[in-house]
Amino acid sequence: MKNKILYIAAFTCAITAGCKKQLDQTPISTSTTATFFASNSDFIQATNAVYADLRTYPDRMLNLSETRSDNSYAVADGPRDWEPINNFARSISANAYVIEAWNTNFNGIYRANTLLDKLVTNASAITDPTLKTRLTAEARFLRAFMYFDLVRWFGKVPIINKVVSVNESLTIPRSPVSDVYNFIIDDLKFAADNLPDVYSAAADKGRATKFAAKGILALVYMTRSGPTYNIEGPGLGTNDWQTALGLLNEIIASGKYSFLSSFANIFSYTNEGNAEVVFDINYSTGSNPVVGGTFPWLLVPDLYFTSIGKPVQGGLLIRPVSNNLVSSYAAGDVRKDFTIFTQGFTATGGGSEVRPFFKKYLDITKVPTNRLDWPINYIVMRYTDVLMLKAECILKGASGTQAEVDAIVNQVRTRAGLTTPVSGTTLPQLMEERRREFAAEGLRWHDLVRSGLVTTVMPAWIAVDDIQKSIQPFQNNYVIYPIPQSELNAAPGLYTQNAGY
Repeated sequence: MKNKILYIAAFTCAITAGCKKQLDQTPISTSTTATFFASNSDFIQATNAVYADLRTYPDRMLNLSETRSDNSYAVADGPRDWEPINNFARSISANAYVIEAWNTNFNGIYRANTLLDKLVTNASAITDPTLKTRLTAEARFLRAFMYFDLVRWFGKVPIINKVVSVNESLTIPRSPVSDVYNFIIDDLKFAADNLPDVYSAAADKGRATKFAAKGILALVYMTRSGPTYNIEGPGLGTNDWQTALGLLNEIIASGKYSFLSSFANIFSYTNEGNAEVVFDINYSTGSNPVVGGTFPWLLVPDLYFTSIGKPVQGGLLIRPVSNNLVSSYAAGDVRKDFTIFTQGFTATGGGSEVRPFFKKYLDITKVPTNRLDWPINYIVMRYTDVLMLKAECILKGASGTQAEVDAIVNQVRTRAGLTTPVSGTTLPQLMEERRREFAAEGLRWHDLVRSGLVTTVMPAWIAVDDIQKSIQPFQNNYVIYPIPQSELNAAPGLYTQNAGY
């Protein structure tokens, strides 16, 4: 596997020391910063360390979005952290997945703030002013990316735009969602204006580009434009659809990306960084310490690996795909068999399974000995997503025609092997097409929330698919997650728990 930008260990060790908790923004020691930030390469390594906190982003999308949605019926055969996520349990403020989402993002924000501080105070150590501007833009892109992740999961969060002490962190309240968005948008606009279109050096593949920033910024505007649900969540009803459309059109007009003719080739282990990829998280394998991907096996039961004679991965039970999703694919849709394993299997030594599970990122010829070292990148945003987001903006009132929407949907369906064209595509129909296209990519929950369909789709799905009657009735409060209890305990009275938990 080629050398990637993520997980440069030297700076990661130095910069992590001051971040035991998400708000423990203690600066690394004077001696450490004085000796480390002394050259161009030091600042590059520091930037790589910020990227490193994206490592678990794919896992988070599968655990908190895919599992929460109607794509999965994740009622466990034994106690597992994902079951209360699936079931809309109220008592999940101590859930490991919820805590990880908060802590990892704030750890990355801490690293980004440290880097941004040193880019100013140690500016003379960088001999290339163009590099300084680019690294500043990368840090601000990553900080915005992490804040966007936080606001979608938790709603209001504290805005920390500099390195602060532990005592200072215990006085910073959660900011209104509108303020968090303004902060995110300011960072992403700077990134879009100052990042390069592409990177020529192989060592820089996977870094954020101008168009990655524009794509995430478009999604920010769209998410902010979603309904409020009368909670302090990610939707503010701001009607930014036209602004988002302009950014998406810039990506399309750039000519940097294209629509692959083969659905499977988008995810091929030998076709990483293909023309579909607008932004992805890069992994390096064979390193010590291990820094490969962990997401390909996350939704796959270990019995399946033993049934094909491969090493056990995570010790996981099955997290089944919902019957509703499986049956939504039309006959001949190639995406179904590529995305979902439906044949059933019997494991060597006993044990069998007939329920379907996701296998989109699974290549059984690439199963590593170490389950933490999968050699595949995770695509955060791809060109098909850009096209379908454009269709969504048009349906939400941005400039464009029904014919444009239908053309995008038919392009996607044709690649999937469906030859009968559709017309008059509605928003619910577009979201169902997105559901089939992006299943197992972690987008479904956010799609439902942003579109306003979550309040109708989830109750209807629960009524039919919840055969064990284990899922709590849906309520608007469940659009976001609770603040981790550990954060409430760290500074009693500073935060108020999200309603419904």
